[in-house]
Amino acid sequence: MSLYPNAKFIKSANAPEQFPSDDGVEVAVAGRSNAGKSSAINIIVNRRQFARTSKTPGRTQLVNFFGLEPGRRLVDLPGYGFARVSDRMRQHWGELLSGYFETRRSLRGLFLIVDIRRRLTDYDEAMMQFAESVELPIHILLTKADKLKRGQVATAVLEVRKAVGSRATVQPFSALTRSGEDEARQKLASLLATAGAEKKSPEHST
Repeated sequence: MSLYPNAKFIKSANAPEQFPSDDGVEVAVAGRSNAGKSSAINIIVNRRQFARTSKTPGRTQLVNFFGLEPGRRLVDLPGYGFARVSDRMRQHWGELLSGYFETRRSLRGLFLIVDIRRRLTDYDEAMMQFAESVELPIHILLTKADKLKRGQVATAVLEVRKAVGSRATVQPFSALTRSGEDEARQKLASLLATAGAEKKSPEHST
C-alpha cells in the first residue's frame, strides 16, 4: 500500500512564473534521460504509472509537480542526455532548472537518479552543483542494480560514494526487483519532514 494514497498530479510548468504556490515542502527528482527516473518515482510512491514512463528518453521536458499529501510535494525535473532536442531547448532547460533551484524556498532535497552502469556523468555533477548552491541534501539512487552482479553493485556503490564524499548519500536501487525501495522511501519521508527548516537562497549561501 502506498504511503501517499491521495497523491496526485498538480501541474506542469515551463517557466518559473508557472510554478505552484511556494509553501509547504517539496523534494525534487532529477536524472539523465534513460536512467529510470519515472520508474523509480512510481516504486517509491508505490503507484503504477504515477509518473509516466516512456520508451523514448527525454519525454519529461517540463517541471512536473505532484502532491503527495497536504503541504508535501514531489517534483519531477526535466531529464536530458540521450534526448534528441535542439541546443535552444537545452538552454531553456538549463535556465528553467536554474530558476527552480534559486527560487523555491520550499525545496528540501534532491533525489538524483543515476544508472549504476554509467556512474556519475557531467550532467549529474551539474545537478549536484545546482543543489549545493542552495545547500540542499542530495540522495543518489543508483538505479538498474538488477543489471549487475552483486559484487559489481557493491563496487559501483563504493566508487560513487568515494567520488561524492560527504556531498551526497548513495544507495543501490532497482525498480524491477524493488530492492532499495524501503531505504528510498525513508529518505524521502525524512526530507519531507523538515518543514521547519529554512533553506538558504543563493545570495545568503557561504
